[in-house]
Amino acid sequence: MMAWALDGFDMQAFVKATLAEDLGEGLPNGGHDVTAESVIPADARFSGVMDSRVGAIVAGLPIAAAFFRHLDPDMDIEILVEEGQGVAPGTDLMRLSGNARALLTAERSALNTVQHLTGIATMARTYVEAMGDTSAVLLDTRKTIPGLRLLEKYATRMGGAHNHRMGLWDAAMIKDNHILVAGSVGEAVKRARDAGVEQIICEVDHLEQIEPAIEAGANHILLDNMNPTILQRAVAIVAGRAKTEASGGVKLDTIGDIAASGVDYVSVGRLTQSAPAADIGLDFTPL
Repeated sequence: MMAWALDGFDMQAFVKATLAEDLGEGLPNGGHDVTAESVIPADARFSGVMDSRVGAIVAGLPIAAAFFRHLDPDMDIEILVEEGQGVAPGTDLMRLSGNARALLTAERSALNTVQHLTGIATMARTYVEAMGDTSAVLLDTRKTIPGLRLLEKYATRMGGAHNHRMGLWDAAMIKDNHILVAGSVGEAVKRARDAGVEQIICEVDHLEQIEPAIEAGANHILLDNMNPTILQRAVAIVAGRAKTEASGGVKLDTIGDIAASGVDYVSVGRLTQSAPAADIGLDFTPL
């Protein structure tokens, strides 16, 4: 498979920091795997197979491989499925062969990463499919675990979602507290426009806020906690002058009707906030 890379993500730093946490580097008596070192001979070798015990959309295998290779650069690793690929229960995802201590020490960090990212990708795909035959696009949010945003947003893409803004830097999102301080929707948007911000997202709670937001220069209207009937009215008011996004309280059993309202986007925070880890295991055999 081709080399894997993610813009802005330092694979080496992530792997080192994650393993250091598990090994207890810097703590009294830390810095090593006491179980592997005391039980497994230094020259012992294992082969292993990572597999999915459930149907899932896979994400994170190249990162898992990096954990193993960090401890055994000569480890033989074969990734068997593509990122974003759907697999059935029992599908083998990766085959490994190398130093037994390295495999055991890296096992939990590798599995944690793949289980978490695959869980996110799988949930994202479920929501995409629940949107049905509409033109709406599923978006993630900034509700991510600190330090894992790039990886979690990568996983949502593997599931078929698109990324909302990556952080506080790449778009202005004007919400109720910004409006409260500025005095009005129009004034808040105007300040962002006058500051030279190109992408201005404005959250509105009421239909009456839409027109002032667009007139002031908002190019993306976030429609907060509106039912499908109200969303249809909002889309008609916007009339293509800005992108529309439905957000707030979106559930798997409601996203279809929400997407059918005519909005451009539907954002779902729970894709990264509460996706369950996928059941993925790793079994070893001594060589």
